[in-house]
Amino acid sequence: MHLLAVDRAMDRAVELTERADVVCAHRLGEEWSARAEKVGARVVWPRRSRELRYHRAVRTYRVSAKDRLPLIEFMVRALHECGCRVLYVPDPAEAPFRITFETPGGERHGIIAYAFLANHSEIKNRPKDEHRFQIKYGSDFKSLHEIWQDPYYLYTTLFVGIDPELGFFVGADPVLHNPTRFSVSVEFKQHDVDEVLRKGWHAWERVSRTGKHPIEVLVGGRPESFLRYVRLEREALGEAPGHRQLLAERFLGASLGKVPGRRSGALPSGRELHQLAKEFALSEEEVLNLIESRPRLKMAVRGWVAEVHLHRLLAKVRGVTDCIHLTSDGGADIALRYRGSRLTVECKNALRRTNKDGLIRVDFQRTRASKGDPCSRYYSPDDFNIVAACTHARTEKWDFRFVPSVQLDPHRRCDGKLDNNVKLDDRWSDDPRVALRAAAG
Repeated sequence: MHLLAVDRAMDRAVELTERADVVCAHRLGEEWSARAEKVGARVVWPRRSRELRYHRAVRTYRVSAKDRLPLIEFMVRALHECGCRVLYVPDPAEAPFRITFETPGGERHGIIAYAFLANHSEIKNRPKDEHRFQIKYGSDFKSLHEIWQDPYYLYTTLFVGIDPELGFFVGADPVLHNPTRFSVSVEFKQHDVDEVLRKGWHAWERVSRTGKHPIEVLVGGRPESFLRYVRLEREALGEAPGHRQLLAERFLGASLGKVPGRRSGALPSGRELHQLAKEFALSEEEVLNLIESRPRLKMAVRGWVAEVHLHRLLAKVRGVTDCIHLTSDGGADIALRYRGSRLTVECKNALRRTNKDGLIRVDFQRTRASKGDPCSRYYSPDDFNIVAACTHARTEKWDFRFVPSVQLDPHRRCDGKLDNNVKLDDRWSDDPRVALRAAAG
């Protein structure tokens, strides 16, 4: 049986064909129901219609079509240059911009592009080598504006500055900028623009001017890399900055062809098959291929991998007992006993780039601060006993360095908080017992 899901909010861009035996309709009205029935489809109105709604629909803004048209033309031309067939071109007077297309491999994609004009206009008291794009739709500069993400992962959200004159784009992390205020700017330097234009694809760290916001990784490219950029944003959704940069570098040499499909095969039997695979009636390879092909699944799994490796490492340390992988949000990641002392461990991911002295770095802060308390972004020494820095983004190995939290530098402005600019210096050890002994006293 073929199931065709139709939703009014998807621009009604659904072609009803005779291959659709069932149409799952959500508030379509008589016209669409009649069209479905004409091709012999049975219309189904689900009880739990809220689950099928295009919930938290994209908030749109009226913008100047003349000013935004060059951005749409850039993206459409770039997709054509990548061998794609563009299926839908949006109205330039309404932002963000929705574009759908078909890749050379036959995949259909959609993007929601929060696209802004990037330029090199000189501003008083600003560096002369600075490029920027201003995040602004409409005139509401006081409110926080949501950067929409598709709950069904059909559309990929882009948060991008485009310079049509020089012929390049720079993408920022849409998750890191959600929510955002309008009229703020994303700045980047001439030497990074030079690298983008020279290599066609370049990723680098951006540190905010005030230093109050987390480090983010920008990705830039020429038009022929635009499809690569779309795939990266789909793959890197929700990733830490270090792994976002690692993925961007890996994407430079990646094929842009169709993602390999799942291969079917006979199910192994008995002890050879994992219980989850048995429950799903899939082979273990099919389960892994399913994770690989679904961005949300892969994002969730990757987020746990470092913690799983850390738990496995600590559980083997002599003197460690009751080692538990904690799953609650907002707290430490590991709880254990070491020689009778109860300790907690926080796992943090390192950045991709070292500092000028060759030391691995960690951006040690939360993504968001509580409203009215900017210092809540930073950790306190008593939030956990030990920090474990996963260096995978730098070394591409699941290795860790450890330090007791009380040995980290205090924050310069926020009393009782820890500095967010952390370097893995000689206070850190790759032997967890050193930190465990110090923390246990």
